[in-house]
Amino acid sequence: MVRVCRGFEVHLKKALMKNLLYLFFALASFEISAQTTAEEYLNSAVSKFYLNDITDAIVDYTKAIEIDPNYVEAYRKRGLAKETLKDFSGAIVDYTKAIEINPDYAPAYRDRGFAKDKLKDFSGAISDYTKAIEIDPNYAPAFHDRGITKGKLKDHSGLIADCTKAIEIDPNYATAYFNRGVSKFHLGDMTGACNDARTAQELGDDASILIKKACN
Repeated sequence: MVRVCRGFEVHLKKALMKNLLYLFFALASFEISAQTTAEEYLNSAVSKFYLNDITDAIVDYTKAIEIDPNYVEAYRKRGLAKETLKDFSGAIVDYTKAIEINPDYAPAYRDRGFAKDKLKDFSGAISDYTKAIEIDPNYAPAFHDRGITKGKLKDHSGLIADCTKAIEIDPNYATAYFNRGVSKFHLGDMTGACNDARTAQELGDDASILIKKACN
């Protein structure tokens, strides 16, 4: 029942972006030439990613990196594209390179933590989420994602603590309410689970299953 949101940012939805990006991609398209910049390749790749052309997006991210081998954001976003294709090991390589270039880049630690979680390296995931939090103590998604990994280890109290912190930072974090409610349900706190489920629902998350289980 645990729910995780992924993408470049938690609240960014591909479906909401698609029509606008058709226009953006048309306007931002360029003729490939020796003068094409790394930033132009990055912008092209981002457009292709949101149009679900993941393979070509990776090609353009790679071209951006070839032009600028220290382009941190290109490594990170190429990692996200690989992650979309379930290439979590490849994503980890790119996130690690981004971290090597910029050791204080909190999003890359969070993203690498997510990929490690998918490969069931839960201790490695928690370590990376914790590092992201050390760099940015107000990084709500890192708290949330660390909580999710703790929940997979049956540490429901740890999940509740991390999701509570995410909610303190971002009171509208619907997914954090939902997942905190799930752990409260597992710990037998039906009132708390019901309250969190209803809040998640009010904030736009579909918490109907949890509401049915916890609010009767």
